Amino acid sequence: MGILTNHQLSFIFGLLGNIVSFFVFLAPVPTFCDIYKKKSSAGYHSIPYVIALCSATLLLYYGNLKPNGFLIITINSIGCVIEVSYLIVYLIYAPRKEKKFTLTLILVLNVGAFGTVMLVSNFLLTGFKRISAVGWICAAYNLAEFVAPLSIMKKVITTKSVEFMSFSLSCSLTLCATMWFFYGLFIKDKFIALPNVVGISFGITQIIIYLIYCGSKNKNTETTSEKHPVQPDQEILEVKMIVIYKSVESIESDIV
Repeated sequence: MGILTNHQLSFIFGLLGNIVSFFVFLAPVPTFCDIYKKKSSAGYHSIPYVIALCSATLLLYYGNLKPNGFLIITINSIGCVIEVSYLIVYLIYAPRKEKKFTLTLILVLNVGAFGTVMLVSNFLLTGFKRISAVGWICAAYNLAEFVAPLSIMKKVITTKSVEFMSFSLSCSLTLCATMWFFYGLFIKDKFIALPNVVGISFGITQIIIYLIYCGSKNKNTETTSEKHPVQPDQEILEVKMIVIYKSVESIESDIV
């Protein structure tokens, strides 16, 4: 039996990437079970889920443009359904102010920004240029997502407390980035492979930082957290939104 071909290896890693990504998409389920039980979204933010939906729709569009993008299409189609479900639950139980903010954010990111990408790429670009332009936007978006946890790493080092960092999430995202890196490598897709090199690097760094400080206790930090509860995963994603805005705007200006 011979060595596996690039096509076979890309399928294996793409399938593994789908499986790991699926469980990452399901990570917020306990949050929404809590919202459903309390019949209130108080204390939670919609930003992470709007951003995740925007990411999934961009990658879904890229997968449709790209030849043999089936494995990209499958997981991001599932991701879109899951994120829309989260947002529906959130909107049902959110106060009026949060509902208005969430709907505005959806219009800006998932209708405005995504719509602009589709219009520019479809009417101003053709063939490989279109795929390349959308690929760069997806890569910039993914890079912003991977770099965003820098603020959390800094907070952990400053406070010497890991209460701001989710170890399971860090491990899951590192594993996910590893699978998609090898998928991108074997299909020779730099837009998939390159951002995940950064994702692996930052993921390993987060794990190392967690292991260094997991035994530390900071009384001041504990007191502060009691007064002002922190949701680490959501804080990471709020930072992402700021970085992503700048990244996407920069890429779109280059295309025009």
